[in-house]
Amino acid sequence: MPLPKAELHLHIEGTLEPELAFELAARNGVTLPYADTEALRQAYRFKDLQSFLNLYYELMAVLRTEQDFADLANAYLARAAAQGVRHAEIFFDPQAHIARGVSLGTVVEGLWRALGDSERGHGVSTRLIMCFLRDESADSALETLQAATPYLDRITGIGLDSAEVGHPPAKFREVYEAAAGLGLRRVAHAGEEGPPAYITEALDVLGIERVDHGLRCMEDPELVERLVRERIPLTLCPLSNVRLRTVDTLADHPLPAMLDAGLLCTVNSDDPAYFGGYAGDNFTAVRDTLGLTEDRLRELARNSFLASFLEDDEERRARYLAEVDAYEFGDAVS
Repeated sequence: MPLPKAELHLHIEGTLEPELAFELAARNGVTLPYADTEALRQAYRFKDLQSFLNLYYELMAVLRTEQDFADLANAYLARAAAQGVRHAEIFFDPQAHIARGVSLGTVVEGLWRALGDSERGHGVSTRLIMCFLRDESADSALETLQAATPYLDRITGIGLDSAEVGHPPAKFREVYEAAAGLGLRRVAHAGEEGPPAYITEALDVLGIERVDHGLRCMEDPELVERLVRERIPLTLCPLSNVRLRTVDTLADHPLPAMLDAGLLCTVNSDDPAYFGGYAGDNFTAVRDTLGLTEDRLRELARNSFLASFLEDDEERRARYLAEVDAYEFGDAVS
């Protein structure tokens, strides 16, 4: 039985496995420029964030209908549940789909076919977080937020993702202020490839409640002190960091030092189909490579539920935390 955990940094489009990509391509009459699933899997090798994003957006072409998005989400939820995920807060990128002629309604309604039934079907509670592409304009983000108004009963929060360098958080001040006014929770990618100053800016200008990645905070001791003092969670993605060359090897990952510093760290999978592992795989990898103790692994699992947007259901949060506290470790933690 795997360690119970929440996943807080997961891009649903990044769960598109090669087999499902070919299945959806055939369903929708899309021709992929790869001979077969193995050839596509070989393409899942990246030298940096941009080379990953290029393939990531190319493969989105197979996602056309509500059923496609439902199938994508159900496939993720099944894999996640098998690895101990009890609660998932799932990112999606509406602008990337709208630009292809797929309506926001198609995306949200499709995902909700799976998420609306995820507890019964998979034993996983869910939240949906709508991300803005930071390499698109601030006006586009505002238009997307306005278009999402009919679906806000299904959307818990907003986020900010895609290429970080050259697109500081302050660019999106207006849309984050508007989202706060609508009662939406706020997160943002910061301090992955961008500098620590982007983390500070996201906190001060965007009012974010969680930092996605935040790896580079360790370069700024004052920022680390602030994150510890204010109990701002960080949603780290170790296998992603290695694949995208944010760290050279997993052995170089600062996760142990971050925990030692008192940071509220969580471990997540980011884009697991592309980066070689789902949530449990990330837990197993950091345990084996970084030598994390059972107490540290339990701390990471507890952190994931403490950092979750479950303020509307504290009874559920308490139940999940009790599951973590009662967990008995065996040979596997995935």
